[in-house]
Amino acid sequence: MALKGLLNGKPSRNAKLYIGIGLISLVKAVAVRNDRNRFRRELTDAAMFIGVGLALRQYSTLKAEKRREIESQVPDWAIDLATSEQAQRGVRSLAKQRLGRQPEPQAESSLKDRAQRVLSSR
Repeated sequence: MALKGLLNGKPSRNAKLYIGIGLISLVKAVAVRNDRNRFRRELTDAAMFIGVGLALRQYSTLKAEKRREIESQVPDWAIDLATSEQAQRGVRSLAKQRLGRQPEPQAESSLKDRAQRVLSSR
């Protein structure tokens, strides 16, 4: 998984997932402890998954702290204004304009219209 994909979305959920996979690899390592090569591979996998999971967990708590810190600095009336339905519609329409999408799809032109345009352009 790409680093950007790990950090976006819900890193706390991803952290739990990675720690869970690491624990499963640890159990697999114990199950195959007689096979030395496979035991090492499973231990390495378990260590990597658990390490990434713990790092994501720490990032998640840091992200939540920063969010609370920023939200505590913003006045309540500004939060209410920004989360209103009218503001959300405005942001959506602005994003559609910036991305070049038209709010309404244009009607398909007929064969006759296209032929007339080709002939008139010559």
